[in-house]
Amino acid sequence: MARLVGCRFLLEAHILASLIIEFPHMFTPLVLLIGSFVFTIAASMFPNLQDFMLLGVPCVIASAVLLLRALRRSKQDRKKFIIVDGSNVMHWKTGAPDIRAVREVVDELRLRGYAPGVVFDANAGYLLAGRYQHDKAFGCQLDLPVDQVMVVPKGNPADPYILQSARDYGGPIVSRDQFRDWVEAHPEIREPGHLVKGGYRNGKLWLDIKTEAMT
Repeated sequence: MARLVGCRFLLEAHILASLIIEFPHMFTPLVLLIGSFVFTIAASMFPNLQDFMLLGVPCVIASAVLLLRALRRSKQDRKKFIIVDGSNVMHWKTGAPDIRAVREVVDELRLRGYAPGVVFDANAGYLLAGRYQHDKAFGCQLDLPVDQVMVVPKGNPADPYILQSARDYGGPIVSRDQFRDWVEAHPEIREPGHLVKGGYRNGKLWLDIKTEAMT
């Protein structure tokens, strides 16, 4: 009997360790939930501790809410990344620079389950608003966290940043650019689906993505 209990304990410990490794941000709410639950059970078993149930029950509820939020965040973290060539996409709508085209592409990608990262040339702000705009400014316009937007340093082309970001995150690239000058350094460009084309037909956005992102 003791051996069975020991095996079960090891199995449960392994499962818990696997969860912590895969979703480290779930560790704290999980520990809080288990601790609050044990505390509440103990308080219910001993008459002199029953007053502590008034504290234990709300703690269990609060810990469960935190755990659910962590699970939701883990789903977001597992979304497939996709890189948007912002300086290319901003010309899709009418040919003139228009940040609304980039925003519509970002919104559509999110609806399909992707986590978009947008890369702009350093002069994108001048083309769109007549002044330099940094990552945070574009993040506000696109409703994206600042760590999902990049304005490359002045004097540098955006292409290598776009291609390297796509390689690092294992995602495709939304752009009409063929990146022909970079094929030797990035042969993945030739792979079907790595470059996602798009545009507008009768004022409606289209993207050449065959499937939804896997989450």
